[in-house]
Parts: sequence; C-alpha cells; structure tokens
Amino acid sequence: MDVDRIIRTNRKTIAIRVLDDGTVEVRAPKNASDAVIQKMLAEKEPWIKKKLEEVKSRDPPFKEKEFVNGEGFLYLGRNYRLKIVESQDVPLKLQGYFYLSKQYLLNAREVFVDWYKSKAYEKIEERAKFYSNMMGLKYNKINITDARRRWGSCSPSGNINFSWRLIMAPINVVDYVVVHELVHLRVKNHTKNFWNAVRVVLPDYEERAEWLRENGYLLKI
Repeated sequence: MDVDRIIRTNRKTIAIRVLDDGTVEVRAPKNASDAVIQKMLAEKEPWIKKKLEEVKSRDPPFKEKEFVNGEGFLYLGRNYRLKIVESQDVPLKLQGYFYLSKQYLLNAREVFVDWYKSKAYEKIEERAKFYSNMMGLKYNKINITDARRRWGSCSPSGNINFSWRLIMAPINVVDYVVVHELVHLRVKNHTKNFWNAVRVVLPDYEERAEWLRENGYLLKI
C-alpha cells in the first residue's frame, strides 16, 4: 500500500505510524529494502486502515496551528484566541487572550512551547504535591518532557515525568494523569490492584481517561 513518508535511520526495527493529519509514516533501518517495508505494510494493513478511519471520524479534525490573529490555543481545557501585538514586556502572556509580541513571530512555536512547559511544571507540581500528601506517597522529582505519545511515566528512582502537552487538557484530566503516575510509585504494573488504587482517589477516573483517549490528538501545536 502507499505511504506518505519513509524515514530511514540507524534504528533496528520498522515502525509504522498514522499521524493525526492522516499521514502514514514508516520509520525503517537504513538497510531495509522496499520489499521488506511493503511486506510489513501488508501485514499491518488492517490496523492502518482502522487508524485512518479513526482519524477521519474525529470531530473536530486535527489542524496544524497557525500563528495568526484569531487562532485558538488550549490551556487547561479552554480555548484562547491569539492576538499579535507590537510589543510587550514578555514574549507571550495569557490574559483572556494569548498575546504574542510581534518581534517573536518567527519563533512563535518555540515561545509557546517554553510558555507551556513553564506552566506545566508549575501546575503539575502543585497537583502532585496535593495528591501525594493525600495518598501518603513520596516522589523524588518532577520532570516535564517533550513526549508526544506518552502523557506520563514513573521511573524506578521515583521521578515522575509528564509531557508539557498535558497542560492543554482540562484540570480533571491533568489530575488523572498525576494520580496515575503517583500510584505507579507503589504498584508498577496495570494490575487490578493498580486500578483499584486509582479509583479510591478518583472514582470517575475512567471518564477522565476516556476524554484523553478521544481528545489527546488536539493537545499539540
């Protein structure tokens, strides 16, 4: 079957991804032949078609952000419009609108990412402290990552890691991911005991997780 992009790197295995814009991307070892790639695509064709149907059925569809007046950007589940201004004391600020200084327009995405990372650390640390005290758990430190497909993780050393993209989600969804990773400090695998522990803190955790599964594709710029 046809693919939109084949990227060859030093990786050892072939990976197939259906991106949020409906692009089919293959990442393959440098020495992987076209025949080998096509064989893998044939094996994965039912899965690829299923993922493409999921992308087509999304409402609203995924759309790449444009850094222009009126574009919407999410923060804690709410959509804020962008206004580009001549100058201000900081590159980007949120006060009912996102205000972006015109001089940073060429680097607008990096400015937004830096802003989101700062807010993510601030808010997630606050929520992690609240829930860890409630649950009687202690973590080592919080890291904000660039992860695209993993909202959170917990390391053996007690560090809990979160994608900065999570800060675009509603606060109840942020809380779900925070509690999820905190429980991993005690229960490493997704066993019945794990989910029971999450449910004790968040009885409606399944609804929050479902929101993330259905809308996570929107949490990006």
